[in-house]
Amino acid sequence: MPGENLTRDEARERAALLSVDGYEVSLDLRSAVGGHEGDGPRTFRSVTTVRFRCAEPGASSFADLIAPGVTAVSLNGRDLDPAQVFDGSRILLEDLAAENELVVDAQCAYSRTGEGMHRFVDPEDGEVYLYTQYEPADARRVFANFEQPDLKAPYRFEVRAPEGWTVWSNGVGEAADGVWRFAETKPISTYITCVVAGPYHYVTDRYERVLEDGTRLEIPLGAMCRKGLAPHFDADDVFLVTKQGLDFFHDHFDYPYPFGKYDQAFVPEYNLGAMENPGMVTFREEFIFRGKVTRASYEGRANVILHEMAHMWFGDLVTMEWWDDLWLKESFADFMGAFSLVGATRFTDGWITFANRRKAWAYRADQLPSTHPVTADIRDLQDAKLNFDGITYAKGASVLKQLVAYAGQDAFLEGARRYFKRHAYGNTRLGDLLSVLEETSGRDMAAWSRAWLETAGVNSLTPQVLLRADGTVDELAVVQEAAESHPELRPHRVAVGLYRRTGAGTLERYAQAETDVEGPRTVVAELAGADAPELVLVNDDDLTYCKTRFDDTSLATLREALGDLTDPLARALCWSALWNMTRDALLPARDFIALVLRFAGRETDIGVLQMLHAWAESAAVHYTAPERREGAGRRLAEGAAEQLRAAGEGSEQQLAWARFVARVACAEADFELLASLLDGTVTMPGLEVDQELRWAFLEPLAAHGAADEKRLDEELARDDTASGRRHHVRCLAARPSEAVKAQCWAQVVESDALSNALVEATIAGFAQPSQRELLAPYAEKYFAVIERVWTERSIQIGMDVVRGLFPSYEDSRGTLDATDAWLASHEDAAPALRRLVLEARDDLARALRGQACDAAAG
Repeated sequence: MPGENLTRDEARERAALLSVDGYEVSLDLRSAVGGHEGDGPRTFRSVTTVRFRCAEPGASSFADLIAPGVTAVSLNGRDLDPAQVFDGSRILLEDLAAENELVVDAQCAYSRTGEGMHRFVDPEDGEVYLYTQYEPADARRVFANFEQPDLKAPYRFEVRAPEGWTVWSNGVGEAADGVWRFAETKPISTYITCVVAGPYHYVTDRYERVLEDGTRLEIPLGAMCRKGLAPHFDADDVFLVTKQGLDFFHDHFDYPYPFGKYDQAFVPEYNLGAMENPGMVTFREEFIFRGKVTRASYEGRANVILHEMAHMWFGDLVTMEWWDDLWLKESFADFMGAFSLVGATRFTDGWITFANRRKAWAYRADQLPSTHPVTADIRDLQDAKLNFDGITYAKGASVLKQLVAYAGQDAFLEGARRYFKRHAYGNTRLGDLLSVLEETSGRDMAAWSRAWLETAGVNSLTPQVLLRADGTVDELAVVQEAAESHPELRPHRVAVGLYRRTGAGTLERYAQAETDVEGPRTVVAELAGADAPELVLVNDDDLTYCKTRFDDTSLATLREALGDLTDPLARALCWSALWNMTRDALLPARDFIALVLRFAGRETDIGVLQMLHAWAESAAVHYTAPERREGAGRRLAEGAAEQLRAAGEGSEQQLAWARFVARVACAEADFELLASLLDGTVTMPGLEVDQELRWAFLEPLAAHGAADEKRLDEELARDDTASGRRHHVRCLAARPSEAVKAQCWAQVVESDALSNALVEATIAGFAQPSQRELLAPYAEKYFAVIERVWTERSIQIGMDVVRGLFPSYEDSRGTLDATDAWLASHEDAAPALRRLVLEARDDLARALRGQACDAAAG
């Protein structure tokens, strides 16, 4: 990986020197099918012609290419010796002219890691499927280029494919004589070019709209998946959300969709949720649901569809200059995904999910030692790869939600419209956006930016209530605090809500005031004289980005009446605050688990319920004192089984509780229940144990020795599909055996034979929280191998191994000391690798503090 890196300084120097006029890329993918001879990687021919200008004739620069071999290089008609100019990742270009033509004929490798040109063989029917994935810099694995976002150019792709295949790219394509030729794109960055090829199942539709000037906009729509998933593919719902999103963005952006067609491919073994390639968006195929899922899953898919669509404007039309300003596309797309979800689709409660799920990701990331401002300091491509995090996405989106409250929605959207028109097909920095927002809002965006975009860390807001003798509020203040490491106190626009119980047994809001919180203490004068509250919610309606705290009275009320809160957003905000308190060792894990067991069964929002399940499991596994862990697990399992039996027949809650029962199963009674549901000796009215649920039940049985290899093989025979094989691998890796763990370790760490998806499945099965003693020997092995893995493997696999195999279940001071020792002795290790280890260390230290809090609770 070090030889494949590119620094920001190098990119800036090259951008000052070069400008690109266009690419012609010819790929021969016929080698994707059939046999493969030799020990090296399976390759395809890639011929690239790049026309570019040089501001300083006679100067030198370089093109990017990662390939096993280069057959020929020609610069301005001069044949260059590949052995002299190509070092495996760069092509040296000397004595450049004012106008240049570079031709590179290379043998590029198909990928099994989800980076570059990924090749997948479907075990169900033997069909081969290809797709590309580049962000931030893997287009150079497919064709020679200048791999940085600010050297935009138009592209013409030409692809030779096996007979019977269809090929898609960013532009409209036509096939003749076995060659697919695609219309030239608009000027776009390398990382959003795309090729998808194979015998995909393809469905079409059309979007039509009359624009304000009377012209008719027609956008061909397409959606595709592997043939094996076609019976499960609900393309109609994908198209419905797509059309609703296009309507919404056309209504608000005043800039017609600029990239012609709109295809969406659901592809196998995908590392990301999705990627915004203009005209050819790619998604992980798990968004095609093989079994029954809850509404939250459909909402999640719709949100991702809309997030990627927002990128057509924020990111594709207008692109950040360098990865420092990644937020200019990701924060906006994350915000716009939720904004359009609520405004255009059936998922009108999308802000609840945003408050409960997306912000939880941001709060965690913003308290790690690797936290950074929304506008980050990205030194190189490895930094960029790791910066697709909760800060750039969810915190950035939360900050934009705050900005809408600060500047006003109309001013915000008008700023976006001017931004698109002013910078179409160009590249921007932070100041370019702030300038248009200042124009439209009349606000000082520089001060807002300094507080929210250019500093790191999350503030906490706590209410202080002083009462008069008659029981009314004398003074209500909001106290703001910040961590010592990031002491910035920010301006917050908040709504403070007062709640009390009613005669009907509900907990209702009876007063609210919006105010600007600034500095360490802000008095909310409008609430003076109000009746005494039983609960104060200082970020009511979720207007700002902060950790909400409670005064003693409010916390006591929640312990007794959290389930009585009628407003689902307020309830979600309270749950989120309680979880943050648990993670911060301010609330014992046992108390959080007790709250979940008492009130989660009354939760009406299915997404919140599923989040509570994940948090409760984490509380039991990571934050409960070791001597109480077994009892906490048993209480969770018993409570989950009780709620499963009480849930409505065929309801989403029933399905969610069934999955939770599998996740927390820990006793013989739990395993007997799961086994009997699997073999049909026990049934629950309304609960369909479909194939996906069968695998969910099998994993805990395998992890506790109640399902052996023979039983897992029998299940694979029922479901011998790509999805089934991933489940099978994960369940095999979960078995409680020294030999099994040794084999998994060797497959992931010592070999690169597994694809990215199977690496992920093996790691997920390997790291079972119930197998702490069995996993103990791998803590020392982990620290001995991670630097070598980081150096030898692709960055995606390196990230999976370093994150996934960190010995988090060996949660002791000894593991913390071992982590510190590795960090102290590897100060020169790659910064991105050190960041991953530092993040894992922080999670472990936080868990130990939580365990101490739980132990001290008596």
